[in-house]
Amino acid sequence: MENLQQQFEKDLLIKGFSPRTIGTYQRCIQTYLRFYDHKINPESGKDVKEFLHYLLHKRRVSRAYMHQYYSALKYFYTITLERNWEIMRIPRVKREKRLPDILDRQEITTLIDVTTNIKHKALLMITYSAGLRVSETASLKNQDIDSKRMSIKVRGGKGRKDRYTLLSKKSLLFLREYYKLYRPHHWLFEGQVKSKPLHTSTLQRVFTRAKEKAGIQKKVSIHSLRHSCATHLLEQGTDIHVVQRLLGHSNIKTTMVYLHLKKESLMKVVNPLDFSFDEEKT
Repeated sequence: MENLQQQFEKDLLIKGFSPRTIGTYQRCIQTYLRFYDHKINPESGKDVKEFLHYLLHKRRVSRAYMHQYYSALKYFYTITLERNWEIMRIPRVKREKRLPDILDRQEITTLIDVTTNIKHKALLMITYSAGLRVSETASLKNQDIDSKRMSIKVRGGKGRKDRYTLLSKKSLLFLREYYKLYRPHHWLFEGQVKSKPLHTSTLQRVFTRAKEKAGIQKKVSIHSLRHSCATHLLEQGTDIHVVQRLLGHSNIKTTMVYLHLKKESLMKVVNPLDFSFDEEKT
């Protein structure tokens, strides 16, 4: 089975998956093969079904992890083992339709104000104002900041797609102060080893400390800055297709989730109970 795992890795590389996705898929398949002591029946979907049942009901993994395992197994059987996945009729667990938690504008302002370290303040400002994923913030290079076009080039985002997104005036002014002080050579936010970018876990810790210092009780992470940016853009009237392009969503349905978070839309709705009482008074 060692050769099979090596072939799986080659298939993932040929497809062009990101290193993170490749690592995730490899771990999923390693767990699957160990579960059966590397003795699987490639001709039947029974092994897959029993394994997925074990994950869900014995290990009680989250639905998000279930989807990772499902996708990895599907690619493994379809590409590496060259089997017909559709014939196996493997059910996919339903996704949970949860709305992301966001920060309001005042909370964003407070979060940035309480952050005294200029480097940390800069990365929080850029992540929010440009609607970046944490990995995208960490991967920014000096040349990605285009002050003439007031844009930021995001290289190799999700799906290995490049895109341009917003550069705010306030972020640019602050970035210039940051640059004078830190003089980053290649990566905009360098790690302790200057030849490498800041690790995403460090960015998350920066956000967590700022959140605690700001007294924010919401269960939010640094990724919530991206959710907040998208929601605030829609609230101020930005076209949803423009927001889709700025965030790098391949499907408009992903962007439409933020329509449910628009505060103004909810505030304009007249509650039927209030409407009934108003009718009685007139």
